[in-house]
Amino acid sequence: MGRITLENVQKSFGDVEVIPPLDLTIEDGEFVVFVGPSGCGKSTLLRLIAGLEDVSGGEIRIDGKPATDLPPAKRGLAMVFQSYALYPHMSVRKNIAFPMKMAKVPEDEQKRRIESAAHALNLTDYLDRRPGQLSGGQRQRVAIGRAIVREPAAFLFDEPLSNLDAALRVGMRLEISELHTRLATTMVYVTHDQVEAMTMADKIVVLRAGHIEQVGSPLELYRSPRNLFVAGFIGSPKMNLIDGPEAARRGAHTIGIRPEHIDVSTEEGVWHGTIGVAEHLGSDTFFHVHETGLAETVTIRADGEIGLHHGDRVYLTPHPDKIHRFDEGGLLIA
Repeated sequence: MGRITLENVQKSFGDVEVIPPLDLTIEDGEFVVFVGPSGCGKSTLLRLIAGLEDVSGGEIRIDGKPATDLPPAKRGLAMVFQSYALYPHMSVRKNIAFPMKMAKVPEDEQKRRIESAAHALNLTDYLDRRPGQLSGGQRQRVAIGRAIVREPAAFLFDEPLSNLDAALRVGMRLEISELHTRLATTMVYVTHDQVEAMTMADKIVVLRAGHIEQVGSPLELYRSPRNLFVAGFIGSPKMNLIDGPEAARRGAHTIGIRPEHIDVSTEEGVWHGTIGVAEHLGSDTFFHVHETGLAETVTIRADGEIGLHHGDRVYLTPHPDKIHRFDEGGLLIA
């Protein structure tokens, strides 16, 4: 079981409060992603759960049992770091076995767990190699294997893919998601990359300056952002946010419309402008349209075969039922 509950948890460093009091429940078996800009407190929150930082107030419970004052080794959690933290002089086998050796797990059981983890992570052929003989993705899998053999109540991942190149990130993202499906174990994952959050999470926790801005499934946050911060952070490319007379005309201080919810035409539409940058990605093309009279550049997602280019004059029509309205305080207007 891996249910984690935070009740009024708060963290300060001296006089600086980095995590104001917050409540959060992570259900057993969930894949929960903490996401937000740099400095928002997501890694600090993960370290509080792990016991690597002491809370300044509140209580942490794991499977209903108080864990606030337990040392990391007693919490039944396994953490995977950004830096891999492998022992370079040890083989993959010995790196994976290390936490079990420290816990005095019998050798037969160690062997069983190593073979099972290696099989799950496609590391069987690499068990006798050292970390320096592996790729970045393979080293990250070793770090994950070392966590798996502890058979924890939950896995904690602190930006584990940030050192990998783009292609490896995509591959490892899929591997971690598949691993979660196979193990059915609670996973808490920190990233600043909202694409990782959207593609991996059962539940996303959006953080800003230590505050939880919104909690929900990826589609809930995408379709119904609670405020301007979430609206602008979740989604790639991000939501178009438009102020001024156009927003006022629709009864709001700011309106939001996603790039895929705007039709583009060369004949007629609600707004008009000129294509500035055109990003051709094959199946999709992103047009950044300026001189619309809206003050902001508007981003449009269109079919990759549409045949429009830089400098073309175009007309834009937002889907009326997809327009989000926000008040002066940035909150969604129901």
